[in-house]
Amino acid sequence: MDDNKTRSVPSLFEWAGGMPMFEQLFNLFYDKVLADDILEPVFKHMSPQHRLHVAHFVAEVFGGPKLYSESEGSHFQMIQKHLAKHLTQQHRKRWMELLLETADELQLPDDPEFRSAFMAYGMGNPHCCT
Repeated sequence: MDDNKTRSVPSLFEWAGGMPMFEQLFNLFYDKVLADDILEPVFKHMSPQHRLHVAHFVAEVFGGPKLYSESEGSHFQMIQKHLAKHLTQQHRKRWMELLLETADELQLPDDPEFRSAFMAYGMGNPHCCT
């Protein structure tokens, strides 16, 4: 039997390193956001749970457990919370720069397929592009 046919393809969630990696990613990322001149004014009043909610949301989008949608909120609710932030193109660009910088620091997969999905998340994230 061909080994390639019997191996399962990991989800993006698994490929990234599972929930511990997503939690670490967004903890480090939001440290950068709160130290950034462009993004800090927008996010300085976020709740202490915000980082964990975002980690759970992104993990779910990438094929992880449904922690966010089953107990923390919905995509619609997340978008509603960010509509009043009036994010600009400068905010969006800086968001992506810091997210990619953090991914590189944590050595998330640099495979083009993974990074393409990761970028699609970032560009579709309500924080980034609302």
